[in-house]
Amino acid sequence: MKPIWIVDDDASIRWVLEKALARENLATRSFASGREALTAFETDTPQVLVSDIRMPGESGLDLLAAVKERHPGLPVIVITAFSDLDSAVASFQGGAFEYLAKPFDIDKAVALIRRALEESLREASVDIAPSETPEILGQAPAMQEVFRAIGRLSQSNVTVLITGESGTGKELVARALHKHSPRAQQPFIALNTAAIPKDLLESELFGHERGAFTGAQAMRRGRFEQAENGTLFLDEIGDMPFDLQTRLLRVLSDGHFYRVGGHQPVKANVRVIAATHQNLEQRVRDGLFREDLYHRLNVIRLRLPSLRERREDIPILVRHFLVQSARQLGVETKRMSDDALRFLTGLELPGNVRQLENLCNWITVMAPGQTVEVKDLPRDLTQAQPMPAGGNGFAVGISSGVGTVTLAPPSSSMAHHAEPGVLPNGADGWIGLLELQAARMLSDGQVEVMDVLGRQFESALIRTALKHTHGRKNDAAIRLGIGRNTITRKIAELGIDGAKDE
Repeated sequence: MKPIWIVDDDASIRWVLEKALARENLATRSFASGREALTAFETDTPQVLVSDIRMPGESGLDLLAAVKERHPGLPVIVITAFSDLDSAVASFQGGAFEYLAKPFDIDKAVALIRRALEESLREASVDIAPSETPEILGQAPAMQEVFRAIGRLSQSNVTVLITGESGTGKELVARALHKHSPRAQQPFIALNTAAIPKDLLESELFGHERGAFTGAQAMRRGRFEQAENGTLFLDEIGDMPFDLQTRLLRVLSDGHFYRVGGHQPVKANVRVIAATHQNLEQRVRDGLFREDLYHRLNVIRLRLPSLRERREDIPILVRHFLVQSARQLGVETKRMSDDALRFLTGLELPGNVRQLENLCNWITVMAPGQTVEVKDLPRDLTQAQPMPAGGNGFAVGISSGVGTVTLAPPSSSMAHHAEPGVLPNGADGWIGLLELQAARMLSDGQVEVMDVLGRQFESALIRTALKHTHGRKNDAAIRLGIGRNTITRKIAELGIDGAKDE
């Protein structure tokens, strides 16, 4: 993490902030003038900038304007005299994150800097595209067609609609399209529109102004601004709420949007790649998706084949995922016997490549020995137990993208065959996979990992409990051991549908 820069001509202010932040184990770098800071910006950047407004030479507002032009996502906190209202207003108009009024409480100042720091880290986690696009593996003719399409589109900025079943690798293709496009050096921003509660999705896409709603304590850039000059990947576009489809259509049509609570249009120079596993034509006929937006997105359609259409790729995918999983866990790579590979090649695998990756993660953690036989595979697979569409047939699945941990109850057959002293599917197994997912997210530079995984964990438990109680939330609360008010609040926060009162 980069240091926090403090710019103030008053040495005592610099000293107080340096000492307070040092107690929080936060590195700092101080400057006595705006000119010194601007010179430093030529070779380095901070995580957060704290600057006085009134200084000899370059003022804090001049510094703010220069910094925002070069680094629009950098949070800047300005220090101003308590009575200097004009300066405070000017600082917000210039894009300041927040201001500190002199004399300020040092604890409140540290808390504000910490909040700006979290915002900066959040921005960094989405603004920086991965240095290497994950491999798209495939020798099957159906995949060769996909590779050829990516090559034809390599120098184009045209909108692309990627279709295919869940788990076929739509985000990997979107990243490849970005990597080989003229925008490759700019941000690639991915957003799963189905994973964000609909009341938060508008702010997530377009950002919000300070005070736009309760809790909006500072202006925040949305995904469109974060993807400026780059690529915005909208996954599961078929699940986007109807009213937001109108706003998205307007952006695609005229290239401008408004932040939530904003009155000034923001220009968007963004290439949009959308993806869905749903039949958009049918959703248009059902009145669930705007026809005009469908035609805006459906400029070039790229269909990804299911794993059933490319079974010859399963052996190379298995070897790749076993190596990848072993590297992440720091263990020796396991190998599949010829019989086990033939068995996997014959499976339906409704979860496609994602399901196969999940299975390889399970094998790395749970299978005994270095050579994996058919008998070492999850019993739900070897006993040909029916699996729900998109499921993986065992306790934990970890997706290959930004990551979703899916927890599902073991089947009755698994419970029946569990070894003495071992929980069905192995408690160590799903905990190990959860640790693997957390390590993956942390290594990718993601922030708020606890919050992201915690929400997914709670959502999975509540959805499963509601399914068992046929949507009766009071019964579900009792089964989960939580209060009625708690489950009602969680259902609203997590955007869970299908719950009903008794």
